[in-house]
Amino acid sequence: MKFMIMVRATDMTEAGEFPPGTDKMMAEMAAFHEEMARAGVLLDANGLQPSSEGFRIRHEGGRIQVIDGPFAESKELIAGYTLIQVRNREEALAWARRFPNPMGEGRIGEIEVRPLYGAEDFERKGIPGAERFRKLGTLE
Repeated sequence: MKFMIMVRATDMTEAGEFPPGTDKMMAEMAAFHEEMARAGVLLDANGLQPSSEGFRIRHEGGRIQVIDGPFAESKELIAGYTLIQVRNREEALAWARRFPNPMGEGRIGEIEVRPLYGAEDFERKGIPGAERFRKLGTLE
């Protein structure tokens, strides 16, 4: 099963700033990700630039609208992610509980962990097209 660990954004990350003690926090984060890589569960990880650098695409009434950032409510945004592949939810939870505080020691930091859909999820619900995505290598 694949899970995405999402680091919640803060006003500081949305301003493009890094917390005090970033060197220590980055060293802890790197060590943890190296451990996940050695264990064979790490698929990808990266930080995201502030939403002011991004955009959204809205589909409505057959029209497409481009909406440039920044976006309000930093608590609803993502500042980074780690993608892992594990046997089950319990293993994902065990890794997530050990995830270093992404905002640094003594600061409030939050991560959210969610499973990704697999081909069997679409097939079980009778949704066509899963095989085409499986051939692309995006579904397992």
